[in-house]
Amino acid sequence: MKNHTAIDLFCGAGGLSEGLRQAGFKILAGNDIDPHAGATFKATHSEAQFLPGSIHELSANDFLKLTGLKKGELDCLAGGPPCQGYSVYNHQRGMHDERSHLFKEYLRIVEGLMPRWLVMENVTGIMSAGQGEAFQAVLAGIRNLGYEVEARILRAEDYGVPQERRRVVFMANRIGAPIVWPHKTHGEGLKPFTTIRDALGDLPPLKNGEDKGVTKYGSRVKSDYQREVRGTSKMVHNHSASKLGAINIQRMQHIPQGGSWRDIPFDLLPAGMKRAKRSDHTKRYGRMRWESQSCTVLTKCDIHWGAYIHPDQERSITVREAARIQSFPDWFHFEGPRTEQFVQVGNAVPPLLGKCIGEALQVADLLSVSEPERAFATG
Repeated sequence: MKNHTAIDLFCGAGGLSEGLRQAGFKILAGNDIDPHAGATFKATHSEAQFLPGSIHELSANDFLKLTGLKKGELDCLAGGPPCQGYSVYNHQRGMHDERSHLFKEYLRIVEGLMPRWLVMENVTGIMSAGQGEAFQAVLAGIRNLGYEVEARILRAEDYGVPQERRRVVFMANRIGAPIVWPHKTHGEGLKPFTTIRDALGDLPPLKNGEDKGVTKYGSRVKSDYQREVRGTSKMVHNHSASKLGAINIQRMQHIPQGGSWRDIPFDLLPAGMKRAKRSDHTKRYGRMRWESQSCTVLTKCDIHWGAYIHPDQERSITVREAARIQSFPDWFHFEGPRTEQFVQVGNAVPPLLGKCIGEALQVADLLSVSEPERAFATG
């Protein structure tokens, strides 16, 4: 089978490119404005070139020169233009947010590279922001460049990721190939959903604020998922607990697995939450349940934001635990301060989802080959 090539725009730490790599793609280059994410990408993608800085300051020719490709030779241009302008967590979201227009920069690079395939990922909020203006603009922009395009909402948990995560994925090609979407692998009638226990059960325990540095695993492998993410790793990196104040420790002691702020005695609640309706803030101060999936991993796994309390330890989850929930392999180490590591993990496409997308793309690409070429490609 052909060794497909890919470039990853807005690559962050490289979750999507790691998934494509697992599917057999050769990652040629990445770009991101975040220096900490760039450092992680460079450390984990030694085969790829990294172009730092704003996409506004780069041209398609920069990527062509860097990779030695000619226009039209690249197999796949991947990318996830920053999504904060569309996120439902951004209460001022909309098309007035300048981040809502970064997809135009993606399309500018597409026009200069004319790859065979496009893969673009974003939050589901893009479908409603500006009354759907951005979503329709992306579709129209891709079609105007001569591509056939489809978009779907994919659920990460359907592909083995231990997390409830919804994202819009755009897939497009200009080669007349069918667009093949990845088949679900987990759920009813399929493999069981991956649980928090499957993901985190072998990691060493920590106390609130504890940092053991690089440390040994807490136990032997206890699930197929752990075996997969461990690979050949012998030690655990990026596994230190944030220091939470005494009042938060008091609050946690009242929260059972699957519980939330509703389980905290009224006099211990933060002032703002004492005025909240019980139907509000459903994930705040949530404690994970061993046998369920995580809520969406955000760029800040703060217990004030969501269900980021460890199932049975009185602390919030670590960067490594967030990375496990995102399906990053354990050898994938995150650079920069811990707050920036959380940002990198939360912004990423889960590599396992990226792998499934890459495998579907390869199937579709094979279907586009003429009969003699198909026989050559498979022979």
